[in-house]
Amino acid sequence: LIQNVNCGPGHGISIGSLGKYKEEEPVEGVTVKGCTLKGTTNGVRIKTWPNEPGTITVNDMKFEDITMDNVQNPVIIDQEYCPNNQCSKGTPSKVKISKVSIKGIKGTSATKEGIILACSSGVPCEGVEIGDVTLTYNGAPVTATCTNVKPTITGKAPACGEAATDTKESDSTTDKKSSDSATDKKSSDSATDKKESTDKKAKQ
Repeated sequence: LIQNVNCGPGHGISIGSLGKYKEEEPVEGVTVKGCTLKGTTNGVRIKTWPNEPGTITVNDMKFEDITMDNVQNPVIIDQEYCPNNQCSKGTPSKVKISKVSIKGIKGTSATKEGIILACSSGVPCEGVEIGDVTLTYNGAPVTATCTNVKPTITGKAPACGEAATDTKESDSTTDKKSSDSATDKKSSDSATDKKESTDKKAKQ
């Protein structure tokens, strides 16, 4: 349990790097909560090496109730960790990541992509949950990018490839769109009827 830690500047709070050596052991049951990170190069991160022999598992990670203050990469899973590009990415990371909870993350990001989930193509991430992430970049909601993972989104949080929206609001917008579309169709049908009626009269 890592709790009530204030840190920065620095590299943030990272699990890893992992997978570089064969004899590593599994990592499980780590919780980071109630922390504040200020001006760090990463926020909360899991990092594993590509093209290395380690085949361990990373399981049951919780990152909750964390405040970011001008943090680059506030939330990041990096399974292509390769500092200074001094390694090959020819073979994907063999480290399997599962059951990761990312909830209650607020504050400001120094980058537009507030959530980066770059999972391994060899062993994709599973059971990743993102909920109530209200980070902003220059006053606007951050975006999320996801590779080889399909996270479950709850509450207000950015879906993969999008900025943060409330799932309820999103449904409401869709309903409105359908309603508008129906209205447009009605108007269109009405206009068609009117035209046919006018044409008929003209023929008579």
